[in-house]
Amino acid sequence: MGQTLYDKLWNSHVVHTEDDGTALLYIDRHLVHEVTSPQAFDMLAARGWRVRAPRRTFATVDHIVPTTSPSRPFADAMAEQMTVALERNCRAHGIPLFDRSTGRQGIVHVIGPENGATLPGMTVVCGDSHTSTHGAFACLAHGIGTSEVEHVLATQCLVQKKMQNMRVTIDGTLGRGVTAKDVVLAIIGRIGTAGGTGCAIEFTGSGIRGLSMEGRMTVCNMA
Repeated sequence: MGQTLYDKLWNSHVVHTEDDGTALLYIDRHLVHEVTSPQAFDMLAARGWRVRAPRRTFATVDHIVPTTSPSRPFADAMAEQMTVALERNCRAHGIPLFDRSTGRQGIVHVIGPENGATLPGMTVVCGDSHTSTHGAFACLAHGIGTSEVEHVLATQCLVQKKMQNMRVTIDGTLGRGVTAKDVVLAIIGRIGTAGGTGCAIEFTGSGIRGLSMEGRMTVCNMA
């Protein structure tokens, strides 16, 4: 029987499967930012644990960089505190950090592909709901919670149950002024905001093949 891309990615990354279907999935790339990581690092420190694979982990200051006064220290005390915490944790664990001084800082789901951290065939997780963006690069990518961030930092694995497969086919050529966001909004309008719950969605068809990589990222971002 043929396999979907999701089947292939899942099967190539499963470390162990329990009788009830619960599996331990190896994570190729863990993307970290300043909002969902402080508590995870604190939990590691409380247990005396180290990051299992710091070179498979990449960090950036993402959500809280002020746009009006980006020079350090930030005028927003909370933003500065969160940034300092991420810098400290990355130094302590040897995690590469793309901060403003590197010229490579930015939205985590943009700079991951830009810097070559996101590559086809990977499992990619991040403590952010828009991590599915990386699925545009033929990755199994999804967001995780803070306790799961800790688990991946400590073990480079994640406890999962396999999802169902869903294929969405878009055929034809997009009309003038129609963008990738229009496409995914039309899909959401058809299946509902919870239409993909419990599923790994694969987008296919000539309409998808005709999109730029940025367009495919937009579709996956809103999945």
